[in-house]
Amino acid sequence: MSGTTTAAASLRRRAAGAGANRWVVLVVLCVSLLLVAVDATVLHVAVPAVTEDLRPGGIELLWIVDVYPLVCASLLILFGTLGDRVGRRRILLLGYALFGVASGLAALADTAQVLIVARALLGVGGAMIMPATLSILRQVFPDRRERALAIGVWSAVAAVGAAIGPLLGGFLLEHFWWGSVFLVNIPLMLVSLPVGRLLLPESKGERDGPWDVVGALMAAAGLFGVVLGVKRLGGGESAGSPLTVLPLLVGAALLAAFVRRQRRRTHPLVDLRMFARPAFSTSVGCIVLAMLALVGLELIAAQYLQLVLGLSPLETGLRLLPLTFAAMAAGLAGARMLRRFGPRRMVCAGFCLTAFAVVLLTALGRTDDCALMLSGFVLLGFGLETTLFGAYESMLSEAPPEQAGGAAAIGETSYQLGAGIGIALLGTVMNAAYAPGLSGVPGVPEPASAAAGHSLGEAYEVAAQLGGAAGLALRQAARDAFVHGLHVTLLVSAGLLLLGAAMALRLPRVMQCEAGPVEVPAPREPAESRVSV
Repeated sequence: MSGTTTAAASLRRRAAGAGANRWVVLVVLCVSLLLVAVDATVLHVAVPAVTEDLRPGGIELLWIVDVYPLVCASLLILFGTLGDRVGRRRILLLGYALFGVASGLAALADTAQVLIVARALLGVGGAMIMPATLSILRQVFPDRRERALAIGVWSAVAAVGAAIGPLLGGFLLEHFWWGSVFLVNIPLMLVSLPVGRLLLPESKGERDGPWDVVGALMAAAGLFGVVLGVKRLGGGESAGSPLTVLPLLVGAALLAAFVRRQRRRTHPLVDLRMFARPAFSTSVGCIVLAMLALVGLELIAAQYLQLVLGLSPLETGLRLLPLTFAAMAAGLAGARMLRRFGPRRMVCAGFCLTAFAVVLLTALGRTDDCALMLSGFVLLGFGLETTLFGAYESMLSEAPPEQAGGAAAIGETSYQLGAGIGIALLGTVMNAAYAPGLSGVPGVPEPASAAAGHSLGEAYEVAAQLGGAAGLALRQAARDAFVHGLHVTLLVSAGLLLLGAAMALRLPRVMQCEAGPVEVPAPREPAESRVSV
């Protein structure tokens, strides 16, 4: 009995100490985010090298790129709510370990199938890490003004990770094989595990009742089915194909059943009443639209820089660097902008600025225009980070503290779902605009044109096999078709961003700051968790 009391008192002292050192906790959480953000983008510049080495098919290549956000988005609600039940720090540390193991497996993959499995395991690890960082941040920064500053730092680190990914990937590809882009996760994991165990406070949600296992599995399977169906459409599959329609229908049915189940339960897995608050539901929609535009554009931009302009992977990473520096600046200035302009004007202006940048980039062609690219990427990075910062801050502030885990899981699900759908949707638009430009190329047989229509990389391979005047004509036509597809994709993205600007008009006009003590709530007495099936 005395041992239990002593242990509980020790936990309280640790929580109180963490409250006094909440900025140290923020540093540890930012390192956690960096781990996930780097892996989300590090593969982008390595896609051509992976294609050349493993020879994946078109669908397999989409799986390699998209399975990470797909699996991560599917499991965020499961692990976010499980962290509320068993402890967020515990889930976070388990995520570190799995992330490191999966990174080693991905680095040593010798087939496309093994790489897909490794990327899926990375998605599981990411789903364990991401909700924990936001929910812990929500608890250690109860004052909205300090929390806004903390979210600004947090989002700036996310931008750093997005930048380090392509840049580090490009550097490693210049000197090593493509698998080395995954090895960078292992040192971060080795540092994060002991530091996180020592410094992070353990915290749990205040909800009573059993954890809804069936609801968690329904949400995971439903999200997986919906994004899988969209992803198959992005891979060029027919909309009438059973393998495309079935996942969409089953996923939508499971999500509808999940919503109905949560509304009927006394102790729901996710309190859907949060969506009745306009600021919360609008913030979630803004996150989806912003990520939908960003991730698809980043992937296409990396291919444009390497395959159209002929830049090396390292040069590609350097060209994308201004976008990240601008995003970092927006994140660090976000708290001040939010206090001055309020969520509505800040998020709406961010969307409009991003749409302007996207339209500006439609002037890009087959020749390198460094000044235009620099201007477009800077405006794009600043606008998108302004949007994401305002949306995340509004979403977290609107959610009650005791529902931090569920709110964080919803926010990160929106983030990853937007990223996964963005790659599939913008990839579909790109393919639809690109493929027709390769039909009827003089001297090129129809089967060769059809194969070249899958992607620009395949078109270059087919052109090399043909050789001569036909190969040169096919290569030229493929570059022109890709640039045309890029322009169409950018215009579609601009339309989605303007839709987001209109949606942001539902956000509050001013930032309302509540006064409150800045401390970490002491954890409850250890109790046996209950599980419901």
